[in-house]
Amino acid sequence: MEISKSQVAVKEGVPIIAYKMVNDHGMAVEILNLGGIITKIIVPDAQGISENIVLGYEEIENYFTNPSYMGCIAGRTAGRIAEGVVDIGDITYRLYQNNNGNTLHGGKEGFNKKIWDGSITEDESDISIKLTYMSPDGEEHYPGNLHVTVIYTLNNDNELIIAHQAVTDKTTIVNMTNHSYFNLSGNGKRSIQNHMLQMGANQFCEIDEASLPTGILLDVTDTPFDFTMPKQVQQDLGATHTQLGYAHGYDHPWVLHHKDSADIVFYDPESRRVMEIRTNQPAVVFYSMNFTDGLKLSNGEKPNLHYGACFETQRLPIGKNQVFADQSLLHPGEVYENKTIFKFYNQCSDKK
Repeated sequence: MEISKSQVAVKEGVPIIAYKMVNDHGMAVEILNLGGIITKIIVPDAQGISENIVLGYEEIENYFTNPSYMGCIAGRTAGRIAEGVVDIGDITYRLYQNNNGNTLHGGKEGFNKKIWDGSITEDESDISIKLTYMSPDGEEHYPGNLHVTVIYTLNNDNELIIAHQAVTDKTTIVNMTNHSYFNLSGNGKRSIQNHMLQMGANQFCEIDEASLPTGILLDVTDTPFDFTMPKQVQQDLGATHTQLGYAHGYDHPWVLHHKDSADIVFYDPESRRVMEIRTNQPAVVFYSMNFTDGLKLSNGEKPNLHYGACFETQRLPIGKNQVFADQSLLHPGEVYENKTIFKFYNQCSDKK
C-alpha cells in the first residue's frame, strides 16, 4: 500500500495539498486538504480498465468556489435549513442564508471551502488521511467551538471508509456528509440514467417546492421513490409526480432500515462496476444531479444533467418548522460520529 502527497495549488497564500492513497490491488483515492474534497476514486471495470468513478473539475481552482459541492465535506450541517433558523434551548440562531433564503450545506463558507490540517497514517492492513478543523464559535452564526476530524481510510478489501467526528463546547447542531458525485461508467463517459440502484429504505421524506423537508414521511410503495428492488435510475426519473417536480428529479432523504445487506447498491451494467454503501446514519439523500454549474469536468467535457449520483449519508435535514432539528443536536461531552463505508468491485472480480 502506498500513500503520498503533493502541492497542486495555492489559495490565499496557503498550499493546497493532494493526498493519494493506493492499495495493493491498484485502487486509488485522491483527496484535497481543501474541503476534504475527493477528486478521484480509481477502480477497474470488468475488463480490468481502471478509471475515475467520481466527477471532478478540470481546473483545480474551480474547487475554490465549488458551486456544485463536488466531492466535499458538507457541514456544519448538510442539506437545507428552512430560513436558516434554529432554536437551541431558549436562543434563536439565524444562520447565514445562501440558498433562496435558506441555509445550504453550512452557509456561505461551509466546510467545503475550509483548508484543513492533514496528516498521514498507515499500517499493514490500511492507510488513512486524517483531516482536522476547528470551527470557531459564531462561524456562519453556528454556536460553539466545534473540533472536527474526518478520517479517510483505504484498505485491501477495496473499501473507502469515511469517518466524521466532532465535539463542541456549547450545544450546537452538526450533520455532516460527503458530497461526491459517483458515475461508475468511468471518467464520466455516460450518464447514470442506466445505472441500477437499490436502497434499503421503505420511506422517504416529503419536500416542499423549495426542497425543504416538511417532516412528513411517505411510504415508497407504488411511487417513483421505490428502490427496494434494483431498478434503473431513469425508470421513473421522468414520471409525473409532484415530489419529482419540486426537485427536478431525485433530491430527497430516504430513511434507511439497516438490515443485514448493504444499505445502498449502485451498479453500472456496462462497465459492471458495483458500489455498496453501509452507514451508521439513519438517512441518505440521493441526489440525481438535477442541475449543473457549466464548469468543465476532469474529462474535458461540460457536465450534463444526471451525470452523477450523490449518496449523502446523514441525519434527516432540518426542514420547515425546524422538523428533525433534535437529530442534529450535539451537546458538550458528546461525540458526533458519521461512519460510511464505500465498497467497490466488479462482477468479474471476487467480492470479499
